[in-house]
Amino acid sequence: MTYWFRQHRYALSAALVHLRRSPGGFLFNILVVAIALALPFMGVTLLDNVRPMSESLSVDPEISIFLKQDTPRDQAEALAVQLRQTVRDKQAKIVFTPREKALENLKDKNGLADVLATLGDNPLPDSYVLKLDAFRNAQAGGDVDQLAEQIRALPGVDTVQVDSAWVKRLAALINILRLALLLLAATLGTVVVAVIFNTIRLQVMTQREEILVSKLIGATDSFIHRPFYYTGALLGLCAGALALGAVTLALRPLNTAIAEFARLYASEFQLAPLPPVAIAALLALSAGLGLIAARLSVTRHTARLN
Repeated sequence: MTYWFRQHRYALSAALVHLRRSPGGFLFNILVVAIALALPFMGVTLLDNVRPMSESLSVDPEISIFLKQDTPRDQAEALAVQLRQTVRDKQAKIVFTPREKALENLKDKNGLADVLATLGDNPLPDSYVLKLDAFRNAQAGGDVDQLAEQIRALPGVDTVQVDSAWVKRLAALINILRLALLLLAATLGTVVVAVIFNTIRLQVMTQREEILVSKLIGATDSFIHRPFYYTGALLGLCAGALALGAVTLALRPLNTAIAEFARLYASEFQLAPLPPVAIAALLALSAGLGLIAARLSVTRHTARLN
């Protein structure tokens, strides 16, 4: 174990020595890789902030049922029995709202009393609100839509509206954004690997004579490759740290603009930086990409030297 640690300590020190010989090129490569990593890192930060808000939204489907204006009151109240038979769910809650109560509730809202007074007769119909259990998948959402179609066929029903449809649209939009972020991350990850691959290739070509001499005196491939592995991992790690720092700094002006927008909706929503566990995972991913690129590059180009 001591020998293993000694080998890796020597490889790390050799990698740092090579980096000190050309700091300008190393810093430029860090900048290029950081730019490629910054966009997916920002996407991960945005999704991490939106996910708790989307999960806190109610996904209990509610069906609003508006009756025809000329429906008699006794027929409107009797419709509850037909709704219960159609739903066939003992846990479903059916709430009947007479047109008079709906008008009073509307008058209680600021600025609407004078407008409603000019209308004369009550323009609102009797209505029902059907509250169902939470649905967890697309099949259950389809069952709600099918139930809404059955309710539309009942006598006296004018309009049926599924009030939770926007929640399903939001969930679908978040899934699309998550998939788009995954594709973007894969594309830019390929760019990162290509940049580091080329960087290691140039280093191998620069140290060609040194590598050949090491082979002549009996150095193993692992001994020769290991410093290049550390170079690639350090390049990915430093670029990931720079990208995360840039994303954190970008949150300040974004939060300033978001605060003005959220204030219009009486909200205090703010973008927060990623938690430490997520930061550590992204840094490990960046270093892993650098290590993979270095391994591919050094294995290929040192084999050509042979």
